[in-house]
Amino acid sequence: MTLDASRTLVVLQPGYLPWLGYFDQMYRATHFVHYDDVQFDKHGWRNRNRVKAPTGQPHWLTVPVRHTGLGFPRIADVDIDRRMPWARKHIGTLRQFYRAAPYATTYLPALEAVLTRDWYRLIDLDLAVIELVCGWLGLQRSTARASDIGVVGTPTDRLIGLCLRLGTGRYLTGAAARDYLDVAVFARHGIEVAWQDYHHPVYPQQHGGFVSHLSVIDLVLNCGPASLDILTSQGVATAI
Repeated sequence: MTLDASRTLVVLQPGYLPWLGYFDQMYRATHFVHYDDVQFDKHGWRNRNRVKAPTGQPHWLTVPVRHTGLGFPRIADVDIDRRMPWARKHIGTLRQFYRAAPYATTYLPALEAVLTRDWYRLIDLDLAVIELVCGWLGLQRSTARASDIGVVGTPTDRLIGLCLRLGTGRYLTGAAARDYLDVAVFARHGIEVAWQDYHHPVYPQQHGGFVSHLSVIDLVLNCGPASLDILTSQGVATAI
């Protein structure tokens, strides 16, 4: 497939109720690949995120998962621990913490309907929540799971392979990747690398002083239809 320099690929590991920067990258993408066939990180963001408690401090919402004794499972293979009533607890926490938020009654019923489905795999839950949030934001992009595309090789080979498979001449990644990404290899394949230098916006928030890097649900419940404009207002994608 011929590479198109006007088409941008983003490849990110799916997360639970991701932060604003995740959706900023999706906003800047033409094609978005959920990197679901890499190793699950037990203390990462795949099954948890933070919201703001009435004390003004961040509070974790964690989906319990089964990974003990399973070696090093892929994200796509991680099961939810269904013995724990996590969904009811998460909804109860959100209703308590955000009862005075301007858009709580607008969005929380739909989130409750998604969270309380009969989930087995973490990946299916994460992608359903991401799809719901994208609907709220009015954000529509071409998306796929890496496990469905089946590109293999080293991490760099896989990213280049995804660009080649999808015909994208530009690869956008977080600024932290500057420390390890071999840009020259991409260039040899005719792929431009761009960096997301994300400056977190400040927006109206409940419970005192502003806290950044929370789940996108904090923004949506506080700012509603203005959320996409707010979360994309500070993101900058720079090419080299």
